[in-house]
Amino acid sequence: MIKTRKCNVVDDYHGTKVPDPYRWLEDPESEETKLWSRKQNELSYEYFQNIETRKDYKEKLSRLWYYTEFHVPKKINDGLLFMEKDSMDNQPKLYFKKDDNAESKVVIDPNTFSEDGTVALSNYSMSSNGKYLAYAKSSSGSDWQNIRVLDMDTGKDLGEEIKWCRFTNIVWNPENTGFYYGRFPNPETVSKEEQGNYNHICFHKIGTNQSEDRLIYEDKGDKELSFYPSITEDDRYLVLHVGRGTSPKNGFYYKDLRDDSEFVKLLNEGESEYNFIGNKESLFYFKTDNRASKGRIIGIDINSPEPSNWVELIPETEDIIDRVDIIGNKMVVVYMHDVKHKIKVFNMNGKFQYDINLPIIGTITEITGKEEDSEMYFGLMSFTQPTSIYKFNVDTRELQLINKTDIDFEGSQYETKQIFYKSKDGTKVPMFIIHKKGIKLDSNNHTMLFGYGGFNLSLTPSFHPGILAWLENDGVYAVANLRGGSEYGDQWHREGMLENKQNVFDDFIAAAEWLIDNKYTRKEKLAIRGRSNGGLLVSACMLQRPDLYGAVICNVPVTDMLRYHKFTIGRYWIPEYGDAENNPEHFKFMYAYSPLHNVKRGVKYPPILIATADTDDRVVPAHPKKLAATLQEKTEGKSKVLLRIESKAGHGHGKPISKLIDEWADFYAFLSEELGI
Repeated sequence: MIKTRKCNVVDDYHGTKVPDPYRWLEDPESEETKLWSRKQNELSYEYFQNIETRKDYKEKLSRLWYYTEFHVPKKINDGLLFMEKDSMDNQPKLYFKKDDNAESKVVIDPNTFSEDGTVALSNYSMSSNGKYLAYAKSSSGSDWQNIRVLDMDTGKDLGEEIKWCRFTNIVWNPENTGFYYGRFPNPETVSKEEQGNYNHICFHKIGTNQSEDRLIYEDKGDKELSFYPSITEDDRYLVLHVGRGTSPKNGFYYKDLRDDSEFVKLLNEGESEYNFIGNKESLFYFKTDNRASKGRIIGIDINSPEPSNWVELIPETEDIIDRVDIIGNKMVVVYMHDVKHKIKVFNMNGKFQYDINLPIIGTITEITGKEEDSEMYFGLMSFTQPTSIYKFNVDTRELQLINKTDIDFEGSQYETKQIFYKSKDGTKVPMFIIHKKGIKLDSNNHTMLFGYGGFNLSLTPSFHPGILAWLENDGVYAVANLRGGSEYGDQWHREGMLENKQNVFDDFIAAAEWLIDNKYTRKEKLAIRGRSNGGLLVSACMLQRPDLYGAVICNVPVTDMLRYHKFTIGRYWIPEYGDAENNPEHFKFMYAYSPLHNVKRGVKYPPILIATADTDDRVVPAHPKKLAATLQEKTEGKSKVLLRIESKAGHGHGKPISKLIDEWADFYAFLSEELGI
């Protein structure tokens, strides 16, 4: 165990004194922090290398992970733009072909960006005439992006670079002379705390320097708003999705490009979710949870936008409306029924037409298509089957398989079942369980329980090659659909956020108890895993019920609930978590579950592997570092606490496969050792 220096830092939160003895670990540039981090990594590296099964797992993961991976194509004129990862690549390449029968041409190969694969293609958008491609790079998993422009005729980079972008989309103007994008101030002009504020929309004209870009919209009176541009398919309106942090309750502004008028604020931010679908002249279509927790589709005529004039086209049902696309002058609606997708097609007046019968029960990954084009493309995956690409004609109803991945995994030997269990307060919660057919329910199966429970995100069936290695090794994999997600609409989300966050932990604990009570496993064979908000989940559950688990994998976790908003984009999460610093009521419930502040001295906790990355600029590594130091000190060597710090990896976005394999080999070596596999 590493002994970590403590400092005498105490904060006063509304009259409560809260020590923060490892505050110094928040500084990633200090030599003391760097030395401490190296020692932690040396300790964990030695641990992993001494486990014989690690090599076997790495070989198995390499076999499973290096496969040809297909992404949903997007139609540009008559051509197709799409991503595809060859079996031995670290990163997927971007391809273009002029029509269905033409040969595919590599447009961008991110594998050439860097020798170690840590520079990724994070965003791209082609002009409608196919002449230019704007694309963004991200280094070491950073959320920051630099946009560049490629001439599609010559294949040459134009040398233009757009900086200070984060989470933006790239929207070409109708004339294809430039694009709209969102950016933040030059970091050198604002304090570190303000680098995630003052988002604004600019227009970049091809052939000019970024310094000449035209400001399109900003709101200096509300620095915390973020703006996401798009253009309606009739090329008439520039529209802005207006958000505050990660709250789904957005606003919506538009401006008429024909007369270059000012933006009109059609819908206010903070009231409801308004997901813009498309328009027919002045009638704008939205998916909304306004007076419909599970979603409905409405039409708003911008010439008479008063709520009393809104038209309900598709009403709320028992199933969740997950997404809506207008394709071939029809509304293609993806519903979620008990956390599984299905597709229904309606006419533009909201009259049901037919169901699209999907070949498997699973998740729609993406849909692309145009309002006036009858063809659409979509991806479909399950827990044991990677994404397959389909083409569907909404007029002829013809479904065609375009691409299907062959992987070295016998999916037919496994089964997926869905059960429903009761949480502490009696709420019925769904859970998927995946395992080999014919397993014995004798409490002896090593089992991994995964959860998230937050930010309105649903855990629908999702393919992950890392999990296949666990299944092949006779493991059981379980996914609990906790409150805080959107599995059952806005109310399900609200029941797991802010003062209701404890419901999420109760749901997860109840899932673990169900697996044990129903003899899938026992506590000595049960591992729990979560990442990001899920890392908060598993660390909080470990502290609340240390008797319930055999091992914990806590990946890129949020752990300091009192100070999270002070780092990078942490303040975006205030609508979800709360603000302990400025709100006394928030402090009470956040302090009650904050993992960093609830480690008890002398308690024997289950073995925990805390994984992070030195370049994570979303959930900064100060969170896992401070938690590791606290656990190591307070458990006094009674509990195994390992800290794994990846280099040049970020929060996970764009991480090369080689690093993913190493990471998961360490995860499985840890579980093999601690669960006695």
